[in-house]
Amino acid sequence: MARVKGAMMTRKRRNKTLKLAKSYWGSKSTHFKMAKQAVKKSGVYAYIGRKQKKRDFRRLWIARISAAVKPYGMNYSRFMNGLKKSGIEMNRKSLSELAIADAAAFGALVETAKKAL
Repeated sequence: MARVKGAMMTRKRRNKTLKLAKSYWGSKSTHFKMAKQAVKKSGVYAYIGRKQKKRDFRRLWIARISAAVKPYGMNYSRFMNGLKKSGIEMNRKSLSELAIADAAAFGALVETAKKAL
């Protein structure tokens, strides 16, 4: 049986890693060992960042809703409790968009939530 050498696959694997590290600073973009570490670490950061993005947007939506219900003399938690009791199931994203785009409709929701409490 013929001997199989792995040079081509090794080169392909290394080039793939170096391509991912193309814009990195210093030897992290040219030396395979440094690039491998940097790409692995950046993959970890990217994974964590995808989870944090969801948290950050939820915090943003809650802050927007909270600011929108303040002029009506309510706070965020009482507003959400009132919505739940009145049977209105809207997610925070759509509530914050409604507060920005259509203040009259949002005001009607606030009044509905007040009545339910």
